[in-house]
Formats: sequence, structure tokens, C-alpha cells
Amino acid sequence: MQPVLKSSKLANVCYDIRGPGMVRARQMEEDGHRIIKLNIGNPAPFGFEAPEEILQDVIHNLPNASGYSDSKGLFAARKAIMHYTQEKKIRDVQMEDIYIGNGVSELIVMAMQALLNTEDEVLLPTPDYPLWTAAVTLAGGVPRHYICDEQAGWLPDLDDIRGKIGPNTRAIVLINPNNPTGALYPVELLQEIVEIARQHQLIIYSDEIYDKVLYDGATHTSIASLADDVLFITFNGLSKNYRAAGYRAGWLIVSGEKRHAQDYVEGLTMLASMRLCSNVPAQYGIQTALGGYQSINDLVAPGGRLAKQRDLAWQMLTDIPGVSCVKPQGAMYLFPRLDPKMYPIADDQEFILELLLEEKVLLVQGSGFNWPNTDHFRVVFLPNVDDLTEAIGRIARFLDHYRKRHGS
Repeated sequence: MQPVLKSSKLANVCYDIRGPGMVRARQMEEDGHRIIKLNIGNPAPFGFEAPEEILQDVIHNLPNASGYSDSKGLFAARKAIMHYTQEKKIRDVQMEDIYIGNGVSELIVMAMQALLNTEDEVLLPTPDYPLWTAAVTLAGGVPRHYICDEQAGWLPDLDDIRGKIGPNTRAIVLINPNNPTGALYPVELLQEIVEIARQHQLIIYSDEIYDKVLYDGATHTSIASLADDVLFITFNGLSKNYRAAGYRAGWLIVSGEKRHAQDYVEGLTMLASMRLCSNVPAQYGIQTALGGYQSINDLVAPGGRLAKQRDLAWQMLTDIPGVSCVKPQGAMYLFPRLDPKMYPIADDQEFILELLLEEKVLLVQGSGFNWPNTDHFRVVFLPNVDDLTEAIGRIARFLDHYRKRHGS
């Protein structure tokens, strides 16, 4: 028998958040070990549940959810999203500009498939959420990573962006607030990126799935609110702000310079129709979520559960010798740096597997987020204070042993 091989299109595609470490952790769990998983931003297993009123709306409308909806989504859900764009000061968004999908992930893949021809380039942040790089690659495009500068609080390096624009560049991607760094981008920086896109006629894709998960009184600005002469595609959904990741309810908004993008929009509409529609029961939760009480505000306020866990995790990690970390302003992650002199890591995936085997804690290495060096890893701070204290204590113990083994 000839071996059945995967497509060559997958040669440069990776998603290490659910990669080899996750596979090994599952094997260890089957052998009876308890693994503390700090690898996935999935709120539910850590006791963060979707608000009851959203759940009740979905249950109440189940009898109406047996059939397909319009391929772009239910009228009431899209109307609520349209009102939300008005709150975010994104101008001139109509019902037909809104597409509901099975989470933002599906819509990112659709957006890239509708846009890219072979060798078209997309500017992506490094570190990034790796689905973006994978989606560009699968669509036949070329991901070009611009540096986010850790010394500047992980903000995008504008000169690096300018230096990587070429004749095949089609778009710039922003993740704001950022995953994995937790950086929140100020208005002045967003305006500069709009100007770059304007000068080079680039599309701006903005992943804003964490736009309500903000700390220390920070506020979020949608980049699409800053201009109407650039084409913007903005993504958001229920997964993080409303702790409803399993519902798979996300949306894509087309705004700005739409007149010259009609052919692209037709492509998006075609792809939306081909997958028939997104999960209909979950769509019934969108109107209530966006219009109801925003319980995320309690979680991120000083003394709120997420804020306390962020502060604890950041303090414990930065107390470890040779570990530094920019304190996140948003999202659910820390992206600490290991001093290479104290932690000479040749292969960061192997380093993470060693930690898993020795201390039963699962993280994701920095290279899993397309970071070019072996000196970072991502920590999810969703576990409760006790579990977080235990997990970071184990990380500290592993790093202490690692330093001693390597003579630091």
C-alpha cells in the first residue's frame, strides 16, 4: 500500500498551542498524572462560565434553530453587531457588511482565502497568534513578520513594517489587544499604521477578540474608527469577552474604503455561502451578550478575579531569577523572557517538553507564536489563585534546576 500523505500545503503550517506538548500531556493524563495546563486560553475549564442570560437565550431559541440561517447570519444578531460598531465609532457599517462565523478562526481563514493569490504577502506581527500565519500560508500567500518590540512594551516597530512592504504586500494584520503579549495599542500608533496602509493601499485586518479584557482602566480603540479611506476588516466574537469559546460565535466587519473592494466582498460572500451558515443556536446569544450586563468588567477591575490572577502570575514570574516580563494591559496571557545567559536554550519546544515531564505543567514555547528566538514562552493566567501559585512554583523549581544544570 502506498502511504497516504498530507497535502504539501501543510508543509509550513503549525499550531503548537495544540501541538506535540498537548499530545504528550494527554498521554501522561492517561497514565494517571495530573497536568496543570497553561497552554490554551479556554475560560470554561477554569470556572469562567458564559453569563446565564446568554445561556438562557440560546436554550429559549433552540426550537427556532433547527434550520440554516442566512449565510451571513441572523438578522437580530447582525443588527446587534452593527450597533456595537457604532459604540466603537466605526462609521457607515451596514447589515450587509457583517458576516457571522463559527468563531473568529473560521472567518480569518475565509478572509485570507478570499484575498490571496500565490506569492501575495501579508504583514503579520511576531509574536503572533499562529492561526494567522497558518491561514496566510494555506491560502497560498507568504507571511512576512514584523517585529513587536519588547523594549517598547511589545508595540509594533513601525520602521520594520515600512521596511517589509514590497510590491506583493496586500495587507497588515494587527492583534489588539495582543495574543500572546497582552499589549494594547495606543491611538497614536494606530494612526501611524493607518497612514502606512493609506500610502501603500494596504488592507488592515484587526483581530479585536479581547477588546473588553482590559486592565488598570485601559480603553481600547478600534483602528477602523480612525479613517474611512482605508479598507478595514475587523474581527470579534463571544469566545473571550463572554467566556463562550465553545459556542463558536464570531463576526467579521467590513468598513472604510468599501467601494473598490466589491470583488473581494463577493469572494467573502461566496465562501460564507459555501459553508452554508454558522452555528445557529449560538447566534441567538449574540444580541443578549452585546446588549446585556457586561460582567467581564467585574472580572478585570481591580480586585476582580482576572486582574488578581494577572497580578499574581506577573509578580511570581518576575521574581524568578533571569525572568522578565512586560505586564499585560489586556487579554489572558503573559509572554515572559528568559535571560539567555542564564537559560541557554537550543530548542524551546524540547525545553517545554522537559518542563512538562519534570513538573507536570504545560506551556507553549515562544517559537509556537512565530517568535524568532528561543527565549520566551506563553503563560495562560486563567487558573484560580491556588492552582496558579502551584503551577508557577513548579516552573520556578524547574528553572532553578535548569540554571544549576547549565552552570548559572
